[in-house]
Amino acid sequence: MARIEVDGLTVRYPGAAPVLALDALDLDVGDGEPIAVIGPSGCGKSTLLLVLAGLVAATEGSVRVGGEALAGARRRTALMLQDFGLLPWKTVEHNAGLGLEIRGVDPMTRRATVAAVLERLGLAGFGHAYPAELSGGMRQRVALARALALEADVLLMDEPLSALDALTREDLQGLLFELWQQRGHTQVLVTHSIEEAVLLGRRIVVMTPRPGRVAAVLDNPEMEQPGYRSTETFLRRCVALRQMLESEGAFESAAGAARAEA
Repeated sequence: MARIEVDGLTVRYPGAAPVLALDALDLDVGDGEPIAVIGPSGCGKSTLLLVLAGLVAATEGSVRVGGEALAGARRRTALMLQDFGLLPWKTVEHNAGLGLEIRGVDPMTRRATVAAVLERLGLAGFGHAYPAELSGGMRQRVALARALALEADVLLMDEPLSALDALTREDLQGLLFELWQQRGHTQVLVTHSIEEAVLLGRRIVVMTPRPGRVAAVLDNPEMEQPGYRSTETFLRRCVALRQMLESEGAFESAAGAARAEA
């Protein structure tokens, strides 16, 4: 059970010029549901993920995961960052098993788990390579391997594919979808890409400019259909989401990024 319940979440960053990042945000993600979160730069999307990961504390409000109040990092939650988060001095095998090592998993079990995950992600034979020796797509697969090795029931992703070329990005989008279908984890994807949001989110959460709130939620149940990317429904859903973003001038940065990739 990995339902996420966010009630009245407010996050203020203190300092000489305090920043109100999120304001009374409500969000409910069902057990095993994949959602996408989209909105303008600086609207608090990354802050939301850090709160869900237990790395940033709420100033006000509450967060529950799996029916339990979140109080710090959760063992079965995995977070993927935009910059891959790999340690350059560690091999692929060590990077993929880092989370297991931190949790004290014995070396034999750790190696077996990592080997199986690397095989699944097409990285068998690269266990002794270093990140600098890999392509961007392969480095992202290593980051994904680290998350999968933890047997996470919640996968949080902060623009994990934005730095990749178009073909590699499409390949990994397909892999993320396939892995979600197989594993059934709860998935929250932050993205600036309208197409990616429609492809990977059963629901798409549109956020307001800072302070971040939920402006609208777009249902997208057809995302599970085979070949959805090539259907008229997919195109209509992208247009609908673009219109939602463009309906308020504050969303121009997100809409502009979407037009640039179209």
